[in-house]
Amino acid sequence: MNLIRALTLRQLQIFVIASRLPSFARAAEELHLSQPAVSMQIRQLEEALGLPLFERLSRRLTLTEAGERLSHHASRIIGEIKDIEDTMTSLTQADSGKIAVSIVSSATHFAPKLLALYSQQFPKVDVQFSVGNRETLLRLLQDNATDLAIMGRPPPELGTTAEPLARHPHVIVAPLNHPLRDARRFDLQELAGDTFLLREPGSGTRAVVEHMFRQHLFTPARCVTLGSNETIKQAVMAGMGVSLLSLHTLSLELRAGALAMLDVNGTPLERTWQIVHLTSKQLSPTCVAFRRFMLEHAEPYLEREYADFLPPLSPAAARRRPATSAAGAAKPGGEATNRTAAQ
Repeated sequence: MNLIRALTLRQLQIFVIASRLPSFARAAEELHLSQPAVSMQIRQLEEALGLPLFERLSRRLTLTEAGERLSHHASRIIGEIKDIEDTMTSLTQADSGKIAVSIVSSATHFAPKLLALYSQQFPKVDVQFSVGNRETLLRLLQDNATDLAIMGRPPPELGTTAEPLARHPHVIVAPLNHPLRDARRFDLQELAGDTFLLREPGSGTRAVVEHMFRQHLFTPARCVTLGSNETIKQAVMAGMGVSLLSLHTLSLELRAGALAMLDVNGTPLERTWQIVHLTSKQLSPTCVAFRRFMLEHAEPYLEREYADFLPPLSPAAARRRPATSAAGAAKPGGEATNRTAAQ
């Protein structure tokens, strides 16, 4: 089997996109091709390999065993090709080119505004922007399908470099008629009779709330899992329960008086936004410039936007907080490099 002559990189690219979507029609939309063109390329790839790559179950495409194995290798090949492209782009100016940025869903309330500001300053840069939960971003990093990721916790299971971007507080919100709405500095155990609304497993917010439960030896009366921050906020407003959420997802609701922020001991839970990339990845000048822009602008923007809802950091918390220099490079101790996968 001489695959070098039998298949093309374009076929592999189409296959990688199709393998992540439920239908060839969706893949065609993303690739800006016709559905017959996508089907033909997949068919030619299957003929070259001599194996079926997809099967249709309940009107949805699923990968065969051969498809699963090819998906792993093809994603890496396409990632390597993108690295070649980035290496060539690195010979040009940092104010042009292409970058892929992925963010967790909790960052969608501030990252697009910063991206818009970046695009105003660097109009020639093509920013490819995607959103997913933490698990999705880990897969994109692992497959080299994104240049930079903005998330809460850098992944210890991958060889990544993470730089602290901004303070990331989490608070407990409740419906306006909650009996503890006006209480001051009460213990989490006072909410033991409440239903807690949680994000899905694999999300960073879910990991934060589970850590809080363990830390306080706390078991709520009931937990309900919902698939997005927006759904959780609507459910809290409807009186279904309370929830721990990133403060950066709550600006509109708190300013409108649609939700109550409870004054629970130990909150806000202080976390840190991180900007992450594979340690082994050679960042183009465009990526380096974008990272520097985010490091310089994210914290001041968030501090201004959410100052009304946060107490000032205590001296102890301020000392523990990772710092970045004005130039955007992490100060000693501020940059975390996770090399587990590389060792």
